[in-house]
Amino acid sequence: MRRTIFTEDHEAFRRTIRDFIAKEVAPFHAEWERAGQVPKDFYRKLGDLGIFGIHVPKEYGGAGIEDPRYQAVIAEECARAGVSFGACEVHTGLALPYLLEYGSDEQKKRLLPSFLSGEVMTAIAMTEPGTGSDLAGMRTTAPLSEDGTHYVLNGAKTFITGGVQADLVLVIARTAPYDPDNRRAGLSVLCVDTTSEGYAVGRRLEKLGLRASDTAELSFTDVRVPVENRLGIEGEAFSYLAHNLVKERLGIAIGAYAAARAAVDRTVRYTKDRKVFGESVASFQNTKFELASCEAEADAAQAVVDRALERFEAGDLTAADAAKAKLFTTEVCSRVVDRCLQLHGGYGYMLEYPIARLYADNRVYRIYGGTSEVMKSVIAKSLGL
Repeated sequence: MRRTIFTEDHEAFRRTIRDFIAKEVAPFHAEWERAGQVPKDFYRKLGDLGIFGIHVPKEYGGAGIEDPRYQAVIAEECARAGVSFGACEVHTGLALPYLLEYGSDEQKKRLLPSFLSGEVMTAIAMTEPGTGSDLAGMRTTAPLSEDGTHYVLNGAKTFITGGVQADLVLVIARTAPYDPDNRRAGLSVLCVDTTSEGYAVGRRLEKLGLRASDTAELSFTDVRVPVENRLGIEGEAFSYLAHNLVKERLGIAIGAYAAARAAVDRTVRYTKDRKVFGESVASFQNTKFELASCEAEADAAQAVVDRALERFEAGDLTAADAAKAKLFTTEVCSRVVDRCLQLHGGYGYMLEYPIARLYADNRVYRIYGGTSEVMKSVIAKSLGL
């Protein structure tokens, strides 16, 4: 189905990203996956390319373009090439919105220059052992010191993408005592320097997929966080999380569609070239029917993503709409990638084939950013159920 949401500027950007991937990513990506992370200087290359500053206002050194379609282009081109930019999406897609929306002018002037250059990489620490999607249940504490100059951070976080290499972590912690009658109260966002005494990176977690991005457990033991490193109003973090989850879930929907699209395109090419019983795999009716179904589903996911992008840019993408987009596209992606792997036969199970990596990578789409079950709850609530 012909797309109409991208302009010539987006397509010029697409060509730039495609060339960058061919030169700076594709030749090295297998090595990065084995290492479990990208080289730190790769992030500086992304900074030089201007990737980190697309959405940052010009007064802070960015391009000042409030357009999510540029991030969609990056996701589509990475999926097309079967690569990733490490923890880049966390840096720009998750951490940056908090800095832009809740940071003071002083904080932006202090933090954004090194953010834009890739010299300082960020991560966001929400999930805790035992809480999962229950963000209101987090137990990490950070009471204010008696002299009011700093918070004292204690606790642990897990599944923190970019956590191994991060220089600055946005930690969500309880700055007021836990209230069982109002579990969402008392949470604040603290910018934590990873060189702080008492800050520790625990286990590097071995993931099923997305192996070029580092993921870790973090722990905090009496970490002093200056009050000037708190983002926004003390105790208001839960509302910030809810607000930014809309963009996060849109980003996951975009990635899921991009993976489904890449799976279909790759499998069409593979089945045309692969011969069995003297015929191409593509010549069999089952192959044609399977790929036709996958194409239809990928096309439907494209329509959902494009509509969500339009609504987000217009400023009226609701939490329920973002949940619908994430639920639909991630479920479609799972079905499409699985069926495309089947058409690769035994080779589809080999990691040297991009379809195998897509299979491993896409599984988390239905988990992070809120599980599919959580998405259904959000949607049901919007129906008054």
